[in-house]
Amino acid sequence: MRQFLIRRFFFSIVTLITATLVVFTLSRLSGDPLLLYAKPGGYGVLPAQVEALEQKLGLDKPLVFQYFIWLGQVVRGDLGNTLLSESPVTSVIGDKLGPTIKLGLAAWVFAVVLGVPLGVFSAVKRGTFLDYLGRGFALFGQALPVFWIGIMAILIFAVNLEWLPSGTLPSHEPLSVQWKHFVLPTIALGWLPAAVYVRLTRSAMLEVLDSEFVKLARAKGVRGQTIIWKHALRNALIPPITVSALVMASFLEGSVVVESVFSWPGLGRQAVESIFNNDFPLLTGIVLLFAVLYVVMNIIADLLYVVVDPRIRLN
Repeated sequence: MRQFLIRRFFFSIVTLITATLVVFTLSRLSGDPLLLYAKPGGYGVLPAQVEALEQKLGLDKPLVFQYFIWLGQVVRGDLGNTLLSESPVTSVIGDKLGPTIKLGLAAWVFAVVLGVPLGVFSAVKRGTFLDYLGRGFALFGQALPVFWIGIMAILIFAVNLEWLPSGTLPSHEPLSVQWKHFVLPTIALGWLPAAVYVRLTRSAMLEVLDSEFVKLARAKGVRGQTIIWKHALRNALIPPITVSALVMASFLEGSVVVESVFSWPGLGRQAVESIFNNDFPLLTGIVLLFAVLYVVMNIIADLLYVVVDPRIRLN
């Protein structure tokens, strides 16, 4: 276990360094970064001011030194300031991270609670109406676009029926009011992962239910519910756990489509706005946060393998 953790920590550091290299290289390939701060075209920027800005940003040094200066600032948590409001990038990301985490956790719980049991029932009741229902849900869940689900949910439940609000998050309101704003974005964001959980859980359960140890348990007279939920499901959870790492990371980084449709004040929508505004420091900070989340979630998934299936040895 210790060797595995050391090895994964080393590879995680290499992955993060590679991500910083890619982000920094793309920032320089897109053009002179000085143009983002001092735009030409008669705005009264004097050559002396341009030179002072180059020294301040370290642009007067070779490209390799620029990378290490920028990397040192990133390690210290200094991601610079945004171009529009000139606010610290870390504070902007911190303000948007809270709504994204709340929505991501709600969507993940919705996907797991709906997808995993439906996949189990579909495998156990193979060939019955419940099986076809689960397979149909998985088919439509993966075929329907997320933006279409969000728009249709707003049209039906917010516009026509007026049961739920169409989006946004009133942070100043109490939780008794906020929960209504979570319903439609949570369903739209968790619909596709729930369909993926159904297919993965069903396939894994069918394979486990046909294995020899399940047949032996049945021959020994073990109760059917015990076989399904204690023995079979535990051995079938490896594929869903693997997908959960990617699903959870994508939720925490913010779904661009869902947050744009529902005007959700999260990281996904903020990333889109930073692209349209050419706010490169803010976009860089968000991309780096995405890379860290994916690395951390993959490590957590590897550790959960041992908890679910003790036969796995991380050596």
